[in-house]
Amino acid sequence: MDATDPSHLFDHIPEPYVEQPNFQRINFTAGDDEHDPEAAEVCDGILKCLALRDKWIQSNAIVIPDEDSDNTMPLTPGRTKFRHRDDLPYDIFSTKAPSGTDHRLEIQDGVVVVYPSDSVSPILQPLSQDEFYDDWFEVKRIINSGPVKRLQLLESRFNLHVLLNGDRELVSQKAVPHRDFYNIRKVDTHIHHSACMNQKHLLRYESIVDLRRWMGCSLYDRFIKSKLKSNPGEIVIFRDGRFMTLSEVFRSLNLTAYDLSVDTLDMHASNTFHRFDRFNLKYNPAGQSRLREIFLKTDNLIAGRYLADITKEVMSDLQQSKYQLVEWRLSIYGRKHSEWDKLARWFYVNRLASPHVRWMIQIPRLFFLYKKSGDIDNFEHMIQNIFLPLFEVTKDPSSNPQLHTFLQAVIGFDCVDDESKTDPIRAERGKPLPRPADWTYESNPPYDYWCYYLYANLATLNAFRRAKGFSTFTFRPHAGEAGDTDHLAATFLCANAINHGITLRKSVALQYLYYLAQIGIAMSPLSNNKLFLDFQRNPFPQYFARGLNVSLSTDDPVMLHYTKDPLLEEYSVAAQVWKLSGTDICEIARNSVLQSGFEHPFKQHFLGKKYYVPGAAGNDIRMSNVPNIRLDYRHETLTSELACLQHHHG
Repeated sequence: MDATDPSHLFDHIPEPYVEQPNFQRINFTAGDDEHDPEAAEVCDGILKCLALRDKWIQSNAIVIPDEDSDNTMPLTPGRTKFRHRDDLPYDIFSTKAPSGTDHRLEIQDGVVVVYPSDSVSPILQPLSQDEFYDDWFEVKRIINSGPVKRLQLLESRFNLHVLLNGDRELVSQKAVPHRDFYNIRKVDTHIHHSACMNQKHLLRYESIVDLRRWMGCSLYDRFIKSKLKSNPGEIVIFRDGRFMTLSEVFRSLNLTAYDLSVDTLDMHASNTFHRFDRFNLKYNPAGQSRLREIFLKTDNLIAGRYLADITKEVMSDLQQSKYQLVEWRLSIYGRKHSEWDKLARWFYVNRLASPHVRWMIQIPRLFFLYKKSGDIDNFEHMIQNIFLPLFEVTKDPSSNPQLHTFLQAVIGFDCVDDESKTDPIRAERGKPLPRPADWTYESNPPYDYWCYYLYANLATLNAFRRAKGFSTFTFRPHAGEAGDTDHLAATFLCANAINHGITLRKSVALQYLYYLAQIGIAMSPLSNNKLFLDFQRNPFPQYFARGLNVSLSTDDPVMLHYTKDPLLEEYSVAAQVWKLSGTDICEIARNSVLQSGFEHPFKQHFLGKKYYVPGAAGNDIRMSNVPNIRLDYRHETLTSELACLQHHHG
């Protein structure tokens, strides 16, 4: 039985699935006044930007395997009978690490380049830093050179579509048995692992006594309290020149198990608007960094065991929910070469793989701290710490089986820090920035510099792993949360998708480019509300109406959310405040699956065999609960915009 084939859901497909191909469309005809030199110049610039993105993203593009057959079911009238589908198998620990190869690794201007042993030509020669900055400056010139007024038309067109076809979309959804918003897959594509639980979950730990399990009861205790009660004498940290037990740590903080509460933890973000420094301090339970080190770190004296325990607890909740999936971020700092080994060992020893979870690696932009502390000499040293272990284990997986296994669960890379900080050194046209080996300043490289070197190393790493049949990684950085829109110009060229993107509202042309390229944007309105933008001013509903590829995510549940289901809380607040329809939230959930790094068979299982085909041709309403009408509208609108650009092309 093919678990990805939706035909296993139903014995017969009822008539209502045969959606009417026609719906009420809004057509616009071009007037003579639109054929002018200014319009031609703008359209030429927009098309050039799209061509530049294609040039850069092709080496990191997601490859869809060829499909040999189309298992489309005939639509036959009859009574629908629901049939259970088995979940796809997911066991990365049972595979044996393959033997190594004789590839040669060289570092050229901060980028690891891979050569086959018998060739002088690399597997992939990455585009240069100079070429990146030439194209980046060109994109910036184009987006500032002329007016682009199509976005308001797109928004109005969507509102007219909903007015004319909203009832038809609702009828299509009602015709689908079993499916509703709660029973479709939705992926939290932007969530940090150390904040993946809410505060009550952090406090609470569910332990089930066998007798009570059979009685249908469960014994609830609190996670931190239970550790304090069950392991008071366990040595957990080295502070102030001595090893300390868990009970000694709490005594040094003048805390007892009875004192602990959500209020005592004080991790909810408050008084943090435009204060990223205060926001980061909220990661410390009860304001104490030592509690964060004990309970929320992977690399500590107890090898991250407490964090692994609560991770398994959250995984269990995801397993029970069935339809919620997450992409948790773990940090690699680039401070030491051994970071990957420790992180992979934590993952492997604690068996932290789940069909509901994939992992992303976030790179904090903290070069200046490690340079000042003397841990690294230059930026190339940091790049080596981040990427060389990955190239080495790709070359010879048997040299580090734990890391090889861990990388099978890693689907992408993120880049994080406070974007509102001003870059002390900025790129200027005609004045190239130093190469990574020469970047010895005690200040951070600019955002675009980070983007290029993370992108370039991922491009060569992906080419290497693809050649060996291993999984590859996407580049999905934080961009547009605050700061300069130049960040979004850099990610337009080299990112597969981004997180936040709220500053796109300040650049109409750049927003239009993100729409035309359908770049995924994982937005977190509740997080933005605490840091940089009031909820009612968030551009999410505008982006969605205009057709940008947006999804909802939670960012930091432990500091932002109050319920056990933070992702549903995010959807619920958005739906209530912005009056989103059932079709809207199902479309947003579908976007989250498409943006995610879950493997091709899983996306087929979640959305249908042809999920990657644009428009209704790639939609299976039985899986997505999104009417074909909506996806046909989106596809036709996008193609008409591209046709309009070609029409005015000089």
